[in-house]
Amino acid sequence: MSVIDAHRQATLIYNPVAGKLRKGGERLIAGVRDLLSQAGLEVSPQPTPGPGTAGHLARQAIDSGAGLILALGGDGTINEVAEGMIGSPVPLGILPGGTANVLANELGLGNKIEQAAAMLRDCQPRPIFPGRIRDASGRTRHFLLMAGIGLDAHIVYEMDAAFKKKWGKLAYWLGGFSQLMRRLDEFHVTVDGHTRRCSFALLTKVRNYGGDLEIARCVTLLDDTFEVVLFEGRESVRYLKYMTAAAVNRLYGLKGVTILRARSASFAATGSVRVYMQVDGEYAGLLPGEVEMGADALTLLAPPSYGRSPKH
Repeated sequence: MSVIDAHRQATLIYNPVAGKLRKGGERLIAGVRDLLSQAGLEVSPQPTPGPGTAGHLARQAIDSGAGLILALGGDGTINEVAEGMIGSPVPLGILPGGTANVLANELGLGNKIEQAAAMLRDCQPRPIFPGRIRDASGRTRHFLLMAGIGLDAHIVYEMDAAFKKKWGKLAYWLGGFSQLMRRLDEFHVTVDGHTRRCSFALLTKVRNYGGDLEIARCVTLLDDTFEVVLFEGRESVRYLKYMTAAAVNRLYGLKGVTILRARSASFAATGSVRVYMQVDGEYAGLLPGEVEMGADALTLLAPPSYGRSPKH
């Protein structure tokens, strides 16, 4: 029996200002409802009234007896919904409505909302363990995909919201190229008792980085460890070599790059510099900080083929 057969009603939490919903959003939501209705699922739409509210809507729906929750939006909205569902057996289904849609692409659902909705009937509930990050203030939050410390978090921190809204994924790449003429801030990373110095650290549960590049190669959402990729060097021009190597699957063994598996890592800035953290493309605070595997699972709907191919 499919999840849709088991749960004839679902709450659809969506971000009305997500990339694909800013124009014609009501028509799109109506189309999704019709498509799911044909599959036997009655959907109750719940738009988010503002930033940071999706998790509250998810908790409310669960407390009211919801047996299935669908999240329509970008990776940030999906993260918020998941935050309100972690530890609950209620499954979460993904409908891609953002610009990069890293999670949907990682699962094989693609970028099209209609395609992902049509695939829901065959998806199966899979327990995954989200990551958890703690910043300098002690604040914690979960994340589904990845945590970045240093270079990419600096780009996220400086990203203008209007610029991001206008240019989508391209805004991040333009932000990256703007860093090429500056010396990068370094920090210390401690993993399994060993401390290293680097300018960018990525702890990830997915191979897909930003929708365009694979940095990690041997990890899935189902794993109970992160793939940890550490990049050395203050000279930003080094990253042209690093990203080129990632594009052709040559990062492993490259000088200046260390690749590990770990369940946790801690980070400390060197001197008085401000070093930033990001999770799933959203700013997540300053160092010192920690990243670890969370203790509570999220039930995520995934295509039956996800995670079955060899990872190595």
